[in-house]
Amino acid sequence: MRMIYTFIIALSALHWSVAHAGSAQDNAIKLPIEQVEIFAKQVENFAAAEGARAFIIARIGRPEKELPKGISFTHTAIALYSEITLDNREKVNGYAIHNLYQKQNQADKSELVIDYPVDFFWGVNALKAGIIIPTPAVQQRIITVIANGQDKQIHNENYSVIANPFNNTFQNCTEHTLNIINAGIYQTTDIAELKSNAKQHFQAQRVKINPVKLLLGNLFVDDVSTKDHRGKVKTTTFTMIGKYLKENDLLAKAVVLESNGEINELL
Repeated sequence: MRMIYTFIIALSALHWSVAHAGSAQDNAIKLPIEQVEIFAKQVENFAAAEGARAFIIARIGRPEKELPKGISFTHTAIALYSEITLDNREKVNGYAIHNLYQKQNQADKSELVIDYPVDFFWGVNALKAGIIIPTPAVQQRIITVIANGQDKQIHNENYSVIANPFNNTFQNCTEHTLNIINAGIYQTTDIAELKSNAKQHFQAQRVKINPVKLLLGNLFVDDVSTKDHRGKVKTTTFTMIGKYLKENDLLAKAVVLESNGEINELL
């Protein structure tokens, strides 16, 4: 009985520790609705004031103390300034957020979903947003990729929380975001070419997890797999996307926005 109990505890800990890139569409709100709405508007206002037509956005969907070292956000997506049709058919301008979300009843599969800032922050554990604004030229490339439906062409529905960004065996939300950025930069949807360029220019984040937990995840957790890795486990993160753009002079601004209005440099 003690061995079974230890196994359950270890498996539970694994699910929390590797779920740093978990991309579930949150339905249960954890914070007061009014606070979420105000914060979502803060994010929009900040991006608009910076003149961002396209930016990378991230949220924290799990308690920060449970995130692996070096991981700051749990979900990453792309926000585009768009004309939005409301339920009453009124048209307004605002940011539409293009996400890769895990399917609700099939955690090892994903789908592309458009939602809006309040939806995006609906189930967060902390009102904190990561905001990466690329240069205007890169923003336009990203807009073109999504407008032409090329984001769908580079979507792989086979999901793993710790997907390897240098091959296309699995994909998570942050790798999909990187794929879109690179599809714009290199003006191609050829996966082999995108992965080759990623290997040459992008630095992935080492994921430091107990090997036993990883083994358990491979066996028992649908959205955890290391089949696409050789050696050390590395994945795409929001912060590493920011570093990638900065190192290649493709970054306009990268910040972390707090609910109290405090703005901190990401890099």
